[in-house]
Amino acid sequence: MSESSPSSPSCPSCQSVSVVKNGSTRHGKQNYKCRDCGRQFVENPQWQRVSERIQDTYDLLERLLLEKIPLAGIARVLKVSEKWLQSYVNHKYENVPQQVEVEPKPKRRLIVQMDELWSFVDDKGNKQWVWLAIDAETREIVGCYIGDRSGDSAQKLWESLPSVYRQCAIIYTDFYSSYPVVLPSKRHRAVGKERERPTILSDSTVRYVNEYLD
Repeated sequence: MSESSPSSPSCPSCQSVSVVKNGSTRHGKQNYKCRDCGRQFVENPQWQRVSERIQDTYDLLERLLLEKIPLAGIARVLKVSEKWLQSYVNHKYENVPQQVEVEPKPKRRLIVQMDELWSFVDDKGNKQWVWLAIDAETREIVGCYIGDRSGDSAQKLWESLPSVYRQCAIIYTDFYSSYPVVLPSKRHRAVGKERERPTILSDSTVRYVNEYLD
């Protein structure tokens, strides 16, 4: 093996510059060997290791999921099945923290407004309910849950609130029957639209939720 020279490339595995020439490939390209990790490689290879190709695919998948592209389109681009892709996305979703990030609040009187709205995802057969809890003073979203319109979903919304809100907040809702079952009775206030209560589902909030679900 030849001694390393200033013109030798760095190792693609460990980035070491302790690289020496190590003969030629069957295609006539200069082969190199890393003295530190033992990796053999050529410059500008026309192929990739299987593990590298897989990692490149996952990296591209993560970037595509940040765009507003239907899963069917991503599956076609990456040449994977829609079933596998949906399973991958479901697994990612299950590992996402279910609590929203909220500015720390001291223990004091807080006011929260809860409401729910529905939207279709992909088609009219997939109706999803978005449950929101908003701090009436700061207008922060302090709790969120996406599911059906059931008592279990109301419970999940309540559990998504930071502890300071569950301990101190007065909660305003409409008269939907699930709220009294889930919320502390001494701090729950059910009010109708005829009462003066700031509307939490403003046009901008609805647009944001619909864009998120698309």
